[in-house]
Amino acid sequence: MIVDVHTHIFFPEVRKERSRYMMGEPAFKQIYGSDQARMVSADELIVSMDEHGVDRAVVFGFPWQTLFTAAQSNDYVLEAVRKYPDRLIGFACVYPGGKGVQREVERCLNAGMKGVGELAFYAERMRAEAMLEVLKPILEVCGEHQVPLMLHANETVGHPYPGKAETDLGEMYRLVKSMKPHPVILAHWGGGLFFYELMKKEVSEALSHVFYDTAASPFLYRPRVYSLAVELCGAQRILFGTDYPLLAAGRYFQEMDQAGLSGEQREKILGANARTLLRL
Repeated sequence: MIVDVHTHIFFPEVRKERSRYMMGEPAFKQIYGSDQARMVSADELIVSMDEHGVDRAVVFGFPWQTLFTAAQSNDYVLEAVRKYPDRLIGFACVYPGGKGVQREVERCLNAGMKGVGELAFYAERMRAEAMLEVLKPILEVCGEHQVPLMLHANETVGHPYPGKAETDLGEMYRLVKSMKPHPVILAHWGGGLFFYELMKKEVSEALSHVFYDTAASPFLYRPRVYSLAVELCGAQRILFGTDYPLLAAGRYFQEMDQAGLSGEQREKILGANARTLLRL
């Protein structure tokens, strides 16, 4: 079974008239301000999954600052999961630190969602203590429901692109370290945080509860990133994610072939790890 842990879908009104939703939403405007930035429906996601042989996908919307819009987005995800119960797995998505987000997350998890994310601090460059403070209410609910939390992360060097936040990997490290033992998924290879698991002291143990997804990997790294990540943190902590509709699954399969992964390693990354983590 192939499980994609990182896909985005948007409710119809946003897809039809995105400009209406940019006011008071600087992160959404930055990432989806251009009409070339694709937004898809649940039905379109299913078509892509069928085309590329993906069995199941984790779906979420966007961390809207406006709680009403976040609730609309989460409702659409719930609707999609009800329509495709054997294909789609919902994650609740909210703006960290926003008013009423704990109740919204609780509502979504009670309705059957299997995790929370992708949460992001796109516009704010925050310290670990401040990030933990705003995430605590959400993390508390995740702990009660025993579901993982997915956080956006990105590398701090290299070319700019929409959605590349001013991430401090040191602060991200301190944040996720303080969340142990709760399972955390760091999107986009954790911004390269896994490279530091090569260090002799502390890091690999401190991050043993962290999973890294592969979302956007073909835009960011050479195919060798797979073999290096397997060597440094183990295949059992890598999750296949596409960030669809940014990229479809086939591009990732090609790069995994080039990376020379073993059949067992590939099986873990493509689905076995996600099935265990999400208790599918």
